[in-house]
Amino acid sequence: MPESPTALEFYFDFSSPYGYLASEKIDEIAARHGRHVEWRPILLGVVFRATGCAPLTQIPIKGEYSLRDFARSARFLGVPYTQPAGFPIATQHAARAYYWLHDQPQSAARAFAHAVYRAYFSERRDISCLDVVLDLAVRHGADHDLLAAALAGETLKERLKDECAAAIGKGVFGSPYIVVDGEPFFGADRLPQIERWLASGGF
Repeated sequence: MPESPTALEFYFDFSSPYGYLASEKIDEIAARHGRHVEWRPILLGVVFRATGCAPLTQIPIKGEYSLRDFARSARFLGVPYTQPAGFPIATQHAARAYYWLHDQPQSAARAFAHAVYRAYFSERRDISCLDVVLDLAVRHGADHDLLAAALAGETLKERLKDECAAAIGKGVFGSPYIVVDGEPFFGADRLPQIERWLASGGF
């Protein structure tokens, strides 16, 4: 549930190019209108099993276009982008680490999320690797051993399962999926619509 009635809900997968692009802009857009954003990492693999969809790059004909559009959209938004060699990849370690960080007294979850996205889409790092995720988390204040133990346990695994189930229950079918005052927007190309919605109170 949103932490406040003014929060935007931002659902994303750490391997989503469009999720990455939205992540670089959504907080800034929300702040211009006195809003804040709840970040909710999910797993697209779980979502795709529910929807019957597949990663864009694995769809015949559409795949080649999507690779072109990822890079073009990044240039349009002024966001650094390098298509990862391994794509898509598993992101459960990063998503679980995010929720662990989010629940800490001095949360660095947002900074960690940016670091994970940039590591994958700009620095060519393999964020499916547990050691990479731990390294990025430690750089943002996490205790390595505590987080490693948490990631090996069942609590975080169940937490992420619950988050994915809750997202699907709300109609989330891809990344990024952003909910503003109950109105859903899908895709980084909806950012201008979100800005107008926030400015006008809906349209």
